[in-house]
This record gives sequence, C-alpha cells and structure tokens, in this order.
Amino acid sequence: MSGKIFQPNTKIRLTNVSIVRLRKGGKRFEVACYKNKVTEWRNGVEKDIDEVLQIHQVYVNVSKGQVAKTEELKKCFKTEDVDEVIAEILKKGEQQVSDKERHHQLDNMLRDIATVVAEKCINPTTSRPYTVTMIEKAMGDLHYSVNQNRSAKQQALDVIKQIQQQNIMPISRAQMRIRVTMPAKEAKRMKDKVTALAAKVEDEDYSDEYELICLIDPGQFRAITDLLQSELKGRGEIDVLNLRDTNDEDSTFM
Repeated sequence: MSGKIFQPNTKIRLTNVSIVRLRKGGKRFEVACYKNKVTEWRNGVEKDIDEVLQIHQVYVNVSKGQVAKTEELKKCFKTEDVDEVIAEILKKGEQQVSDKERHHQLDNMLRDIATVVAEKCINPTTSRPYTVTMIEKAMGDLHYSVNQNRSAKQQALDVIKQIQQQNIMPISRAQMRIRVTMPAKEAKRMKDKVTALAAKVEDEDYSDEYELICLIDPGQFRAITDLLQSELKGRGEIDVLNLRDTNDEDSTFM
C-alpha cells in the first residue's frame, strides 16, 4: 500500500486582515494586523503589540500564507529576533488598503481632525465656537492633506496654524477659566507673577486666603502649575473652572 508522506510547510492562511508591507534587501516582508490597529499603534494609542497583530509572525506573502524563513530575516534585517523585525515593519512599512477603504479612512481622519479643532478653538471676534462643518470647509480651502500616520490631535495643531497663517478665517485657541488659591500672606509677592501669565483677570478675593479667577491660554496652564509648585511648595492650588470660555448664546456663527 502506497501513501503520500506528509510534508509540513510554512503556509498559514489568514482572512480579513490589514497587511503592513516592507521591502528590504530586495525582498518583501509582511505582517498581518487587525484593521484600524496599525494607526493606533503608530500614534501610541495602542501599546500592546499582540492587540495589533493577528499572528506573531513575519511573512513574505500574507495572502498566500507564506512565512518568512529565519535565514531571510537574518540576511535582510541582520537579526533573527522576530520581535525586532515586526517592530521595524510596523514602524517603516506601508499599510496595504483598497482605494475604497483608504478613502473611508481619510474621510474619518479628516472629520476627527476637524472635531478636535472645533472643540479647542473659537472665533476671537465673537468668542463663539465654530462648527465641525465650518472647520472642514476651511481645511478644504487649505487643501490640507491628511496624514494617517499622525494623530488627529497633532494634525489639528497644524490646521490651526495654517488657518491663521493663510488668514482663512479668524481663529484662536479657546481660553480656560481657572481659579488660583494660596495663603493670603503669599499674595503680595505672587500676584504679579501669576497675572503676568493670564490673559484676563476676572475676580480677586482676599480673606483667609487669596483667590484669583482668570482666563488663560491653554499653553499657560503648565507654566502656572509649575510656578505655584516651585514658589509655594504645595501651598497653592489651581482649579479648572471651564475648559473653553465661549459665547454660546447664538447658534448662528458668522
């Protein structure tokens, strides 16, 4: 009785994957990932690489299930450490997506960026917030190109700067309303230092302790916190009363 001898191979087939491909040393290497997880990992949102990979393996062709040989990794990456190779492919490789999927991802990212800008900014002339749709139109006027390898927050800062530089429309970061308290005896030497970092002082109160309510640009929050810590050694406090000081009385924004 004749029979076929079983020959193990290095084929592992996967479905519904997002492939990241890197060409190195004249050869193609791929890793199989869960959809949407690659961008999260590159942006630092996802820290666990096992949540990104469908299988902890390096391929020469994911679609055909062909696993890369150890000799190929050593020759092209100068290491046999699969983890190191995977990390390099995820960092430097190109994510393979269909045109339809890529268009959908870009639309979602553009909306996320516009949402961040709308949440953080106002029209400084009216002190009213902009709608997401208005920010999207401004991004269209800028011909802004979305980068899927950067977070929405990082790109929102770019959009704000470009809108300002090109005078697309009046825009500025919304100010925060904060309350600063400290022992009354410290007020005389500390008041001017704190108010120098504020955009507008709204109220002051001297009693058992000194209380200051003011508006600040968001970038000054850390500066005031550090100032209180270094000068008062824990005897001063800062509380956020309002993350965005806006005038929302009118729902029509000009």
